[in-house]
Amino acid sequence: MDTEHSAITEPVRRIEVFTGTGRRRTWSAEDKARIVAESLTSGASVCAVARRHGLSPQQLFGWRRQVREAAEDAEPKAPLFVPAVVESTMPEAPRMCAKPRSRRRDDADGIIEVEIDGVTVRINRGAEAKTVAAVLHALKAGA
Repeated sequence: MDTEHSAITEPVRRIEVFTGTGRRRTWSAEDKARIVAESLTSGASVCAVARRHGLSPQQLFGWRRQVREAAEDAEPKAPLFVPAVVESTMPEAPRMCAKPRSRRRDDADGIIEVEIDGVTVRINRGAEAKTVAAVLHALKAGA
């Protein structure tokens, strides 16, 4: 049997015809949102969704990143400043017998108190910023 003239025994499943020069397709925001939502459903393969819509997986991943970044930008940011209450202590009455005063400051000097959901954290003078940030972050995460 001559291979040049043999008939195709299987049916043709899909034929794509490209005419002219290639051009970029434009997608509406609604189409992009629908395709991204489809790719985010549980069990959906990004490659399969991209193939089904004639996209490259990289393009679909790019759209997903844009959606994620837009959602992060829309989230409310933590306030930069919080209300502070400064409590002044009444000065002690003068003593009749003067003792030499130590150079150590009163223990209450320079203490910051932070209250989060009923938990009070007292931060003394000289506390490391890393430690304070870690404690406050842990409290905030647990709230």
